[in-house]
Amino acid sequence: MALSSMMYTHLPVTQAASGATRFSLIRSSHHQEAVLDHQQTRTSNKANRLAESLAHLLHLHIDTPPRTNTHSTNWNLFTEEKISTPTTSPKDSISEKWREIHGSNDWEGLLDPLHPWLRREIVKYGEFAQATYDAFDFDSFSEYCGSCRYNHNKLFDVLGLSKNGYTVSKYIYAMSHIDMPSWLERSHLADTWSKHSNWMGFVAVSDDLETRRIGRRDIVVAWRGTVAPSEWYEDFQRKLEPIGHGEAKVEHGFHGIYTAKCETTRYNKSSASEQVMKEVTRLVEFYRAQGEEVSLTITGHSLGGALALLNAYEAAETIPGLPISVVSFGAPRVGNIAFKDELNQMGVKTLRVVVKQDMVPKMPGLVLNEGLQKFDDITGTLDWVYTHVGAELKLEVGSSPYLKHGGFNLPGFHSLETYLHLVDGFLSTETTFRSNARRDFALVNKGCDMLVDDLRIPQCWYQLPHKGLVCNAHGRWVKPKRDPEDIPSPTREAQQAQAHALQVEMMESDYALSF
Repeated sequence: MALSSMMYTHLPVTQAASGATRFSLIRSSHHQEAVLDHQQTRTSNKANRLAESLAHLLHLHIDTPPRTNTHSTNWNLFTEEKISTPTTSPKDSISEKWREIHGSNDWEGLLDPLHPWLRREIVKYGEFAQATYDAFDFDSFSEYCGSCRYNHNKLFDVLGLSKNGYTVSKYIYAMSHIDMPSWLERSHLADTWSKHSNWMGFVAVSDDLETRRIGRRDIVVAWRGTVAPSEWYEDFQRKLEPIGHGEAKVEHGFHGIYTAKCETTRYNKSSASEQVMKEVTRLVEFYRAQGEEVSLTITGHSLGGALALLNAYEAAETIPGLPISVVSFGAPRVGNIAFKDELNQMGVKTLRVVVKQDMVPKMPGLVLNEGLQKFDDITGTLDWVYTHVGAELKLEVGSSPYLKHGGFNLPGFHSLETYLHLVDGFLSTETTFRSNARRDFALVNKGCDMLVDDLRIPQCWYQLPHKGLVCNAHGRWVKPKRDPEDIPSPTREAQQAQAHALQVEMMESDYALSF
């Protein structure tokens, strides 16, 4: 059903929580007070959840009365206090437990309550996925629309992600040979960097310090998703096609993006699949030759989460004995039951982070999905039914006192920054939002309008100054030229990748000689 054709009934309700109540919840102590508060409000919470469930079932839009300024002073004090605290939690060494954190036991006992070490790793990988949005050139009037704004040597520095202890080694480009106009970003200009390709993500590897902290050399692949999910899932044909040598099947559109290539293009003479596997294989072989333990972690949001699963499937087939985990956010279903079974048999571990109110994880297969497995005795295994893979960490918009509740804000519910905010505040399904959550709540409104108005954070605030225009020496506002090093060039990127590989090899040789 198209969103524009949905009809909603507007029901005025009493505001569920006043500004003072929200403020007291945030200021409560980490565990004890939160648990006590949860016990005291359990009855009302059940009623609220029931009302919300009915609202979602009947497509009701519940309007919250306009907020008054009665408690604005509390929010002002809170904001002043919050902006004076660090935005990240301390880095604990997880080297002794890295396999469990990486999913060796399918995260059993680590999700509810959420282990703080795992929370930090989930946020770290989510920030890598978010980087593929923050650095992407969406400007259709730019000759570089569809590319990354920065070269891979300075990507993390510009985005403030150097703190995570990883170095980008290669960019990934993808193209589409199927009719999905809302996915492939194109420039309106005739003279453009590429008419057929988009920057789709990157490969990165942990540095020595981070490697010691996490107990192994971690290779990360981050895949870019889509900004307007209500558009792209309607474009897909919802057609399953075979993958591998068994009965596994995956969605035609996802597989097309992952494997498409064309000899006449600058960036996709090889497919995204070939690009990423060549780099991952190179890194695995290099670090294994140094006697290091190596892991592969693949992350992505939305469409990127779907590509992450395809990448994991191929990597598991190609590189034996490599611990592979997928951490996806708001990802749709990708394949059938046989695809899920093959991933499990190959040892791929998948953690799906989903928000209850987000529609994308319910697609495709809104009705015909893994729920039909209960009827296998009657129908047999249905190879055309879409099925989710792996463990699930389910989050709830209503758990955060910072977020607007009610309504049908699909972009906000699906936003990766909303996901990361909820992960950072999640303790367990039996407790309230974490009082000492560190991640900056202002990030939620980078590309949507999800924060309560009391916080006074403008919606969709993340953009280039003056929308990318600069004032030149003559006083005219113009589109600036990119720094030469940031202009996409397949030749230069290949040379930079070779230089990076040589630099790493020399560093490792110097390290070995020091002993």
